[in-house]
Amino acid sequence: MVYAQQFFGQFFGTEWGPMFFSLTKNLLLIFAIVLPLLLGVAYLTLAERKIIAFMQLRVGPNRVTFFGIPWLAGWGQPIADAVKAMMKEIIVPERANKFLFVLAPVLTIAPALAAWAVVPFSPEIVLADINAGLLYILAMTSVGVYGVIIAGWASNSKYAFLGTMRTAAQVVSYELAMGFALVCVLMMSQSLNLGDIVKGQQGGSLINWYLIPLFPMFLVYFISGVAETNRAPFDVAEGESEIVAGFHVEYSGMAFTVFFLAEYANMILVATLASIMFLGGWLPPINIVPFTLIPGFIWLLLKIAFMLFCFLWFRATFPRYRYDQIMRLGWKVFIPITLVWIVLLGGIMQLPSSFLGMFPLNLWFH
Repeated sequence: MVYAQQFFGQFFGTEWGPMFFSLTKNLLLIFAIVLPLLLGVAYLTLAERKIIAFMQLRVGPNRVTFFGIPWLAGWGQPIADAVKAMMKEIIVPERANKFLFVLAPVLTIAPALAAWAVVPFSPEIVLADINAGLLYILAMTSVGVYGVIIAGWASNSKYAFLGTMRTAAQVVSYELAMGFALVCVLMMSQSLNLGDIVKGQQGGSLINWYLIPLFPMFLVYFISGVAETNRAPFDVAEGESEIVAGFHVEYSGMAFTVFFLAEYANMILVATLASIMFLGGWLPPINIVPFTLIPGFIWLLLKIAFMLFCFLWFRATFPRYRYDQIMRLGWKVFIPITLVWIVLLGGIMQLPSSFLGMFPLNLWFH
């Protein structure tokens, strides 16, 4: 890195060199984040189909391969799906608002990708290590619902608009519960910086992770994340039996695929934030030699993979909720629980430091 900085200084001069070096470094980091993320989104669709097939005693995709290699059967399916989507025509309804109709998929996926700018993959690997990182992520993820609302309105379809109204109410309900759950994490770590939140969970083992003192908040956050991403069993926004397909019923081709990609990108983001906030981020579960030899980046990926498996497991297990059940769970169960936990945590933090230094409070309150 130092040699690259010196090269830019010599090539562009002392005035422009540091600026071009910073620009090049940030562009490379953006590509290093976005390209694997898009590849992960593509293969998460394959993982979902294979895992749910296994749970339902089916085979799943097992035909499309690379260069006829038998043991890669099925691995080419996401590529085939992408090619098929690119070949399809994007049909814009006659009386739709064409500009907003095309803008809506972009507004849905852009925040899902932009939120990754502040996610720390290890102590050294982070694109923008800003102090208000968590606030930035909450702001970005809140913008995503506008794409859904615009899609339903611009389509000029009653079915799409009904799905949009459902989505807007559901996202607002669970955004509150999710935000209150994260307030508890902020109170314990006393920082909005995601890297500092992970460092606040350092210690000898997984006992120091926020998962243990904030276990109810972890459940609230993760279930709210499932509802936020409109995944089963909270997918009433696209209930096939009632409103055909929800807000994207009029979309086809790549325009529909972008909505599809945004849903899976948001799943990965929710799983990543759950891993950082409650599961210690890049920290190993036990701070001894066999575990500490594994890079922190790999530990974070393993935790994300487990959380994503839970997403898929939920879809294969639970039937879809009714709309009134979803609203009741958000407003009458989750929000009261989070408010009680915030008050309880605030009371504990007001205790004298001699009490906070006693076991087990000293594991989490440093």
